[in-house]
Amino acid sequence: MVYVAIMGNGPTELLPDLSEYKDVVDVWIGADRGALTLAENKLPLDYAVGDFDSINDKEKATVQEYANSYEVHPSEKDQTDLEIALTKAYELLPEKIYLFGVTGGRLDHALINIQLLYSIVDRDIQGVIADNQNQLELTFPGNYKITQNKNYPNISFIPYTQYVEGLTLTGFYYPLENQSIKWGSTLCISNKLLSNYGTFSYKEGILLIIKSRDALSDTIPM
Repeated sequence: MVYVAIMGNGPTELLPDLSEYKDVVDVWIGADRGALTLAENKLPLDYAVGDFDSINDKEKATVQEYANSYEVHPSEKDQTDLEIALTKAYELLPEKIYLFGVTGGRLDHALINIQLLYSIVDRDIQGVIADNQNQLELTFPGNYKITQNKNYPNISFIPYTQYVEGLTLTGFYYPLENQSIKWGSTLCISNKLLSNYGTFSYKEGILLIIKSRDALSDTIPM
C-alpha cells in the first residue's frame, strides 16, 4: 500500500497543516516550485520534477541539493508540471494520491487541477485535493462510507456530470433517498454528519465530494 503526495505551485498560505500527513504519506513529489515548498518545510522530497521556471537559480540549487531525484523538463511542453508529477506517481502504483498546492492563484489552473482528479480515479486510485479550508474527492457510482473530519465539518455533493442519479445519504443532518441532482442544483450543499460517520451511494454519474470549513480561526484545530 503506497500513499503519494504531490506538492504544486499554489499559494503556500493556503496549504493545509502538512504535519498531519507526515506519517501517512510514503512518497513526496514536488512539481516545479512545489519542490521548493517541500524543501522549505523540511518534508521529504523523493522526486522533484518540472521545468522549474517559477524559481530562480539559487532556489533551483536548493532543490537539487535537497531532492533524492531531480528531473528537468522543457518549459514548452504538452503537459503541466502537475501532470508530469502525476505520471511519476502512477509509476509507483499508489493506492492514494494527495494533491497539495493546487488551489488558489489562477482559476484556470485550479479548475484543471480539480479535473485531474478524474484521471486519478479512472485508474482506480483514490485522489484527494486538500488545502486549508477544503478537501475534495471525485467518486464514481457505488456505495461509500464517509467519516467525520473535525477540520472540514461541512460536506457538499456536487454533480461532476450533468446528472447524478439515485443519490442516497444516510447519517446526515439532511438525509436523501434515491434523489437525482443535476448541474446547478444546490440541494446537496453544506450538509453535516450526525455522528462519526455516514454513508452515501448513487447509481449513475460522477460526484465531487467537498469537505470544507467556513473560515480560518485560531479556535479551529489545524
